[in-house]
Amino acid sequence: MTEFQYRCSRCGRTYGRDEVRYLCPECGRDYAPGMPLIGVLEVEFDYRDIARRFDRSRPDWDLFSPVEWEYFPVYPAGNTPFAPAPRLGERLGRPRLWIKNDGLNPSGSLKDRASLLVVAEAARLNETKVVCASTGNAASSLAAVCAAAGRRAVIFVPQSAPRAKLIQMLICGARVIPVRGSYDDAFRLSLEYTQLRGGLNRNTAYHPLTIEGKKTAGLEIFAQNGLRVPDAILVPVGDGVIISGIYKAFHDLRAAGLCEHLPRLVAVQAETSAAIHDYIVSGIFRPAVSPTTIADSISVSVPSNPDLARRAVLESGGFSLTVSDERILEAQALLAGRTGVFAEPAAAAAAAALLSDEARQRLDPDWQVVLLVTGHGLKDIEAPLSRLRIPEAVPADFAALPEDMPEN
Repeated sequence: MTEFQYRCSRCGRTYGRDEVRYLCPECGRDYAPGMPLIGVLEVEFDYRDIARRFDRSRPDWDLFSPVEWEYFPVYPAGNTPFAPAPRLGERLGRPRLWIKNDGLNPSGSLKDRASLLVVAEAARLNETKVVCASTGNAASSLAAVCAAAGRRAVIFVPQSAPRAKLIQMLICGARVIPVRGSYDDAFRLSLEYTQLRGGLNRNTAYHPLTIEGKKTAGLEIFAQNGLRVPDAILVPVGDGVIISGIYKAFHDLRAAGLCEHLPRLVAVQAETSAAIHDYIVSGIFRPAVSPTTIADSISVSVPSNPDLARRAVLESGGFSLTVSDERILEAQALLAGRTGVFAEPAAAAAAAALLSDEARQRLDPDWQVVLLVTGHGLKDIEAPLSRLRIPEAVPADFAALPEDMPEN
């Protein structure tokens, strides 16, 4: 761990580690539920100290952590596979296509990274209860990490959350409160609960360490890529925190003198849930009017972190685009059929982007392009069932098998 301070992303004020917990006390006064967060805090390390202590031959990635290792529960998040995807790359005309498969975290999603760091912070603060709102993945990851840490998870989810994710939360012992409303309604209720009944709130971007937790995926890409920066990383975007975390990883690396530039970050949103995409393109923020999509993990009307997401894309020289539900399902099948990686719909959105004309035009075919797969497909099997047919059973007799066995 390295000494750090919090800096407000809006006004630039700085705060000591225990002076603040959530938003900037000054800017946060203007925040009200139903609008993007104001005064999101960022961790600012002593980068000169990191540069002095970092040894490329024996990298110590804990230098980039804002919580001491002693507070972490035993929960094996991170260190997920990073590998080339030659068959998918051949199909898409991208010989240097790679996949970072965060669907293989213990709870099945990248969100384990943020939950692990926030639960470690709860241990440091002696908080026994951690609260969040989620469409599913953040909640199931929090439930799992709290189970490992012996802490209580209190979770607000929209009633439309996938059953597989609800079961995952419940079997891990979380207190689950389904809300008759949207993710935004669940977010508001979770804040009210924390204010009135206590606990540490893990809501994405509301707690600054969620960005730091998701940052670790970017640090791993750099480490697993031989301490090299890929040309582009495609990121599914809902609230805008994952892409902000990936940006933060390479920002920290550059500030510590460990790399010279950022990867181009490409934000991928579902067509009906495109508030951040529209903000990046127009510079004017408007909520998504009807964010109804099969990609539930990136379905949100009012994203919590649009400002930092927009900055991540623009400062990295990247861009944003949207994909249809039909294209997401097509990409989900293509990804599984060509790599063996079964991604949930939101995670498959990154692959769907590569089927678009815009990506073909703006991403050089010789670049190293990384698909960030953020969640496992078994978290939501209803979506792919719309395109699949489970075969009929046959008698247990070889003679009964059809001569021409159809391919799936």
